[in-house]
Amino acid sequence: MEFKGVYTALITPFTEHNTVDYAALERLVDFQIESGIDGLVPCGTTGESPTLSHEEHDRVIAQTIKFAQGKVPVIAGTGSNATNEAIRLSQHAQDAGVDAVLLVNPYYNKPTQKGLYLHFKAVAESVSVPCILYNIKGRTGVNLETETLLRLSDECRNIVAVKEASGDLLQIKDVIKRRKEGFSVLSGDDNLALDVIREGGDGVISVASNLFPSQMERMVHSALEGDFESAECISRWFEPFFKACFIETNPIPIKTAMAYRGHCKEIFRLPLCSLESDEHRFALERIVDGMMEDIQGGRI
Repeated sequence: MEFKGVYTALITPFTEHNTVDYAALERLVDFQIESGIDGLVPCGTTGESPTLSHEEHDRVIAQTIKFAQGKVPVIAGTGSNATNEAIRLSQHAQDAGVDAVLLVNPYYNKPTQKGLYLHFKAVAESVSVPCILYNIKGRTGVNLETETLLRLSDECRNIVAVKEASGDLLQIKDVIKRRKEGFSVLSGDDNLALDVIREGGDGVISVASNLFPSQMERMVHSALEGDFESAECISRWFEPFFKACFIETNPIPIKTAMAYRGHCKEIFRLPLCSLESDEHRFALERIVDGMMEDIQGGRI
Protein backbone atom coordinates (compact mmCIF):
# COMPACT_ATOMS: atom_id res chain seq x y z
CA MET A 1 0.00 0.00 0.00
CA GLU A 2 1.24 3.46 -0.93
CA PHE A 3 0.64 6.16 1.66
CA LYS A 4 0.27 9.45 -0.16
CA GLY A 5 -2.07 12.42 0.24
CA VAL A 6 -4.17 13.60 3.19
CA TYR A 7 -5.19 11.35 6.07
CA THR A 8 -7.45 12.91 8.69
CA ALA A 9 -6.54 12.40 12.34
CA LEU A 10 -10.14 12.05 13.45
CA ILE A 11 -11.53 13.61 16.59
CA THR A 12 -13.50 11.27 18.86
CA PRO A 13 -16.96 12.77 19.51
CA PHE A 14 -18.54 12.26 22.93
CA THR A 15 -22.13 12.47 24.15
CA GLU A 16 -23.33 14.62 27.04
CA HIS A 17 -22.95 11.46 29.15
CA ASN A 18 -19.24 11.31 28.23
CA THR A 19 -19.62 8.14 26.18
CA VAL A 20 -18.42 7.85 22.58
CA ASP A 21 -20.97 9.33 20.19
CA TYR A 22 -20.97 6.74 17.42
CA ALA A 23 -23.75 8.46 15.46
CA ALA A 24 -21.62 11.61 15.26
CA LEU A 25 -18.58 9.50 14.37
CA GLU A 26 -20.47 7.97 11.44
CA ARG A 27 -21.43 11.45 10.21
CA LEU A 28 -17.81 12.56 10.47
CA VAL A 29 -16.61 9.56 8.47
CA ASP A 30 -19.26 10.20 5.80
CA PHE A 31 -18.28 13.89 5.64
CA GLN A 32 -14.62 13.01 5.19
CA ILE A 33 -15.25 10.46 2.46
CA GLU A 34 -17.68 12.71 0.59
CA SER A 35 -15.04 15.46 0.70
CA GLY A 36 -12.50 13.24 -1.06
CA ILE A 37 -10.10 12.49 1.80
CA ASP A 38 -7.41 9.86 1.15
CA GLY A 39 -7.73 8.05 4.47
CA LEU A 40 -8.85 8.12 8.09
CA VAL A 41 -6.83 7.84 11.30
CA PRO A 42 -8.96 7.05 14.37
CA CYS A 43 -7.55 6.87 17.90
CA GLY A 44 -4.57 9.13 17.44
CA THR A 45 -3.57 12.14 19.51
CA THR A 46 -6.41 14.17 18.00
CA GLY A 47 -8.82 11.35 18.90
CA GLU A 48 -8.02 11.68 22.62
CA SER A 49 -6.80 8.08 22.59
CA PRO A 50 -5.06 8.22 26.02
CA THR A 51 -8.44 8.75 27.68
CA LEU A 52 -10.30 5.97 25.84
CA SER A 53 -10.81 2.69 27.65
CA HIS A 54 -9.44 -0.41 25.92
CA GLU A 55 -12.99 -1.40 25.00
CA GLU A 56 -13.73 2.06 23.57
CA HIS A 57 -10.44 2.14 21.69
CA ASP A 58 -11.18 -1.20 20.04
CA ARG A 59 -14.75 -0.24 19.18
CA VAL A 60 -13.91 3.20 17.76
CA ILE A 61 -11.49 1.52 15.35
CA ALA A 62 -13.96 -1.24 14.43
CA GLN A 63 -16.79 1.23 13.88
CA THR A 64 -14.64 3.54 11.77
CA ILE A 65 -13.80 0.57 9.54
CA LYS A 66 -17.50 -0.32 9.34
CA PHE A 67 -18.56 3.25 8.52
CA ALA A 68 -15.82 3.67 5.88
CA GLN A 69 -17.08 0.57 4.02
CA GLY A 70 -13.72 0.10 2.32
CA LYS A 71 -14.02 3.41 0.45
CA VAL A 72 -10.80 4.79 1.99
CA PRO A 73 -8.00 3.20 4.01
CA VAL A 74 -8.29 3.26 7.81
CA ILE A 75 -5.04 3.66 9.75
CA ALA A 76 -5.63 2.87 13.41
CA GLY A 77 -3.66 4.51 16.18
CA THR A 78 -2.53 1.54 18.26
CA GLY A 79 0.62 2.82 19.95
CA SER A 80 1.25 2.72 23.67
CA ASN A 81 4.01 3.28 26.20
CA ALA A 82 3.71 -0.42 27.08
CA THR A 83 4.86 -2.79 24.34
CA ASN A 84 2.46 -5.59 25.28
CA GLU A 85 -0.46 -3.17 25.16
CA ALA A 86 0.59 -1.84 21.75
CA ILE A 87 0.78 -5.43 20.50
CA ARG A 88 -2.71 -6.23 21.78
CA LEU A 89 -4.20 -3.06 20.30
CA SER A 90 -2.49 -3.66 16.97
CA GLN A 91 -3.58 -7.28 16.76
CA HIS A 92 -7.16 -6.32 17.54
CA ALA A 93 -7.10 -3.62 14.86
CA GLN A 94 -5.72 -6.13 12.36
CA ASP A 95 -8.48 -8.61 13.23
CA ALA A 96 -11.06 -5.82 12.79
CA GLY A 97 -9.84 -5.26 9.22
CA VAL A 98 -7.71 -2.14 9.51
CA ASP A 99 -5.50 -1.21 6.56
CA ALA A 100 -2.51 -0.09 8.66
CA VAL A 101 -1.55 0.85 12.20
CA LEU A 102 0.04 4.04 13.51
CA LEU A 103 2.56 3.47 16.31
CA VAL A 104 3.57 6.46 18.42
CA ASN A 105 6.87 6.64 20.30
CA PRO A 106 6.41 5.17 23.79
CA TYR A 107 5.65 8.15 26.02
CA TYR A 108 6.76 8.92 29.60
CA ASN A 109 9.21 5.98 29.70
CA LYS A 110 11.77 7.92 27.59
CA PRO A 111 13.38 4.76 26.19
CA THR A 112 16.82 4.72 24.62
CA GLN A 113 17.21 4.25 20.87
CA LYS A 114 17.80 0.56 21.57
CA GLY A 115 14.54 0.49 23.52
CA LEU A 116 12.68 2.21 20.70
CA TYR A 117 14.10 -0.26 18.20
CA LEU A 118 13.11 -3.28 20.30
CA HIS A 119 9.64 -1.85 21.00
CA PHE A 120 8.73 -1.08 17.39
CA LYS A 121 10.27 -4.32 16.14
CA ALA A 122 8.21 -6.37 18.60
CA VAL A 123 4.96 -4.64 17.61
CA ALA A 124 5.65 -4.86 13.87
CA GLU A 125 6.48 -8.56 14.13
CA SER A 126 3.20 -9.22 15.95
CA VAL A 127 1.08 -8.18 12.95
CA SER A 128 1.19 -8.43 9.16
CA VAL A 129 -0.52 -5.13 8.29
CA PRO A 130 1.60 -2.09 7.34
CA CYS A 131 3.01 -0.13 10.27
CA ILE A 132 3.52 3.65 10.28
CA LEU A 133 5.80 4.94 13.01
CA TYR A 134 4.84 8.22 14.66
CA ASN A 135 7.70 10.43 15.79
CA ILE A 136 6.54 13.26 18.06
CA LYS A 137 9.12 14.23 20.64
CA GLY A 138 7.01 17.07 22.02
CA ARG A 139 4.36 14.61 23.23
CA THR A 140 6.54 11.64 24.12
CA GLY A 141 9.79 13.13 25.39
CA VAL A 142 11.94 11.06 23.03
CA ASN A 143 13.01 11.46 19.40
CA LEU A 144 13.14 8.54 16.97
CA GLU A 145 16.55 9.11 15.42
CA THR A 146 16.99 8.59 11.70
CA GLU A 147 19.45 5.71 12.13
CA THR A 148 16.93 3.85 14.30
CA LEU A 149 14.10 4.48 11.85
CA LEU A 150 16.15 3.29 8.87
CA ARG A 151 17.25 0.16 10.73
CA LEU A 152 13.64 -0.67 11.53
CA SER A 153 12.49 -0.10 7.94
CA ASP A 154 15.30 -2.37 6.71
CA GLU A 155 14.63 -5.18 9.17
CA CYS A 156 10.81 -5.10 9.34
CA ARG A 157 9.12 -5.46 5.98
CA ASN A 158 5.84 -4.04 7.23
CA ILE A 159 7.31 -0.81 8.65
CA VAL A 160 6.58 1.20 5.54
CA ALA A 161 6.13 4.84 6.57
CA VAL A 162 6.69 7.47 9.22
CA LYS A 163 4.49 10.30 10.48
CA GLU A 164 7.08 12.98 11.22
CA ALA A 165 5.93 15.47 13.84
CA SER A 166 9.34 16.23 15.32
CA GLY A 167 9.13 19.75 13.90
CA ASP A 168 12.74 19.36 12.74
CA LEU A 169 12.73 19.90 8.98
CA LEU A 170 16.43 19.01 8.74
CA GLN A 171 15.74 15.61 10.27
CA ILE A 172 12.75 15.09 7.99
CA LYS A 173 14.85 15.99 4.93
CA ASP A 174 17.49 13.48 6.05
CA VAL A 175 14.87 10.74 6.36
CA ILE A 176 13.53 11.51 2.87
CA LYS A 177 17.04 11.51 1.41
CA ARG A 178 18.05 8.20 2.99
CA ARG A 179 14.80 6.19 2.98
CA LYS A 180 14.50 3.07 0.91
CA GLU A 181 12.28 2.94 -2.16
CA GLY A 182 8.60 2.76 -1.32
CA PHE A 183 8.96 4.15 2.20
CA SER A 184 6.52 7.04 2.77
CA VAL A 185 7.21 10.18 4.80
CA LEU A 186 4.08 11.98 6.00
CA SER A 187 4.11 15.30 7.81
CA GLY A 188 2.51 15.31 11.23
CA ASP A 189 2.19 19.08 11.15
CA ASP A 190 -0.25 20.82 8.80
CA ASN A 191 1.92 23.93 8.58
CA LEU A 192 4.94 21.90 7.43
CA ALA A 193 3.09 19.74 4.91
CA LEU A 194 4.15 21.74 1.84
CA ASP A 195 7.76 21.94 3.01
CA VAL A 196 7.83 18.16 3.48
CA ILE A 197 6.30 17.54 0.04
CA ARG A 198 8.69 20.03 -1.56
CA GLU A 199 11.56 17.95 -0.19
CA GLY A 200 10.08 14.76 -1.64
CA GLY A 201 7.64 13.74 1.11
CA ASP A 202 4.29 12.13 0.48
CA GLY A 203 1.57 14.05 2.33
CA VAL A 204 0.19 14.74 5.77
CA ILE A 205 -1.77 13.23 8.63
CA SER A 206 -3.86 16.29 9.28
CA VAL A 207 -5.71 17.96 12.13
CA ALA A 208 -7.18 20.80 10.05
CA SER A 209 -8.82 18.39 7.59
CA ASN A 210 -11.35 17.40 10.26
CA LEU A 211 -13.19 20.63 9.42
CA PHE A 212 -11.81 21.48 5.96
CA PRO A 213 -11.05 18.14 4.25
CA SER A 214 -11.62 19.15 0.62
CA GLN A 215 -9.43 22.25 0.94
CA MET A 216 -6.60 20.22 2.52
CA GLU A 217 -6.98 17.71 -0.29
CA ARG A 218 -6.63 20.45 -2.92
CA MET A 219 -3.60 21.95 -1.21
CA VAL A 220 -1.70 18.71 -0.76
CA HIS A 221 -2.53 17.16 -4.11
CA SER A 222 -1.66 20.38 -5.94
CA ALA A 223 1.76 20.18 -4.29
CA LEU A 224 2.15 16.47 -5.05
CA GLU A 225 1.38 17.24 -8.70
CA GLY A 226 4.03 20.00 -8.71
CA ASP A 227 1.62 22.96 -8.70
CA PHE A 228 3.15 24.74 -5.70
CA GLU A 229 1.72 28.09 -6.76
CA SER A 230 -1.83 26.84 -6.18
CA ALA A 231 -0.79 24.88 -3.09
CA GLU A 232 0.87 27.89 -1.49
CA CYS A 233 -2.17 30.06 -2.18
CA ILE A 234 -4.35 27.60 -0.24
CA SER A 235 -1.71 27.30 2.46
CA ARG A 236 -1.74 31.08 3.01
CA TRP A 237 -5.52 30.89 3.36
CA PHE A 238 -5.12 28.10 5.92
CA GLU A 239 -2.35 29.77 7.91
CA PRO A 240 -4.50 31.51 10.56
CA PHE A 241 -6.44 28.28 11.12
CA PHE A 242 -3.26 26.18 11.36
CA LYS A 243 -2.11 28.51 14.14
CA ALA A 244 -5.51 28.55 15.82
CA CYS A 245 -5.58 24.74 15.95
CA PHE A 246 -2.70 24.94 18.43
CA ILE A 247 -3.72 28.06 20.33
CA GLU A 248 -4.26 25.60 23.18
CA THR A 249 -3.47 21.89 23.46
CA ASN A 250 -4.59 19.77 20.50
CA PRO A 251 -7.35 18.57 20.08
CA ILE A 252 -9.12 21.25 22.14
CA PRO A 253 -9.24 23.94 19.40
CA ILE A 254 -10.15 21.64 16.50
CA LYS A 255 -12.89 19.92 18.48
CA THR A 256 -14.21 23.31 19.60
CA ALA A 257 -14.29 24.43 15.96
CA MET A 258 -16.02 21.21 14.91
CA ALA A 259 -18.64 21.70 17.63
CA TYR A 260 -19.09 25.33 16.57
CA ARG A 261 -19.94 24.10 13.06
CA GLY A 262 -22.32 21.42 14.39
CA HIS A 263 -20.25 18.30 13.72
CA CYS A 264 -20.08 17.17 17.35
CA LYS A 265 -20.69 18.26 20.92
CA GLU A 266 -18.04 20.31 22.68
CA ILE A 267 -17.23 17.59 25.18
CA PHE A 268 -13.75 16.43 26.19
CA ARG A 269 -12.36 13.74 28.44
CA LEU A 270 -10.49 15.02 31.46
CA PRO A 271 -7.75 16.06 31.84
CA LEU A 272 -8.57 17.80 28.53
CA CYS A 273 -11.24 20.46 28.90
CA SER A 274 -12.84 23.38 27.07
CA LEU A 275 -10.82 26.41 26.01
CA GLU A 276 -9.38 28.37 28.92
CA SER A 277 -9.73 31.75 27.27
CA ASP A 278 -12.80 33.49 25.84
CA GLU A 279 -10.36 35.47 23.72
CA HIS A 280 -9.14 32.22 22.17
CA ARG A 281 -12.72 31.13 21.50
CA PHE A 282 -13.69 34.40 19.82
CA ALA A 283 -10.54 34.35 17.69
CA LEU A 284 -11.14 30.74 16.63
CA GLU A 285 -14.78 31.39 15.75
CA ARG A 286 -13.88 34.53 13.81
CA ILE A 287 -11.32 32.61 11.74
CA VAL A 288 -13.73 29.76 11.04
CA ASP A 289 -16.52 32.18 10.08
CA GLY A 290 -14.20 33.95 7.64
CA MET A 291 -13.12 30.69 6.05
CA MET A 292 -16.69 29.50 5.66
CA GLU A 293 -17.61 32.80 4.01
CA ASP A 294 -14.71 32.34 1.58
CA ILE A 295 -15.86 28.82 0.74
CA GLN A 296 -19.50 29.79 0.31
CA GLY A 297 -18.50 32.82 -1.77
CA GLY A 298 -16.31 30.70 -4.07
CA ARG A 299 -13.17 32.60 -3.14
CA ILE A 300 -11.16 29.49 -2.31
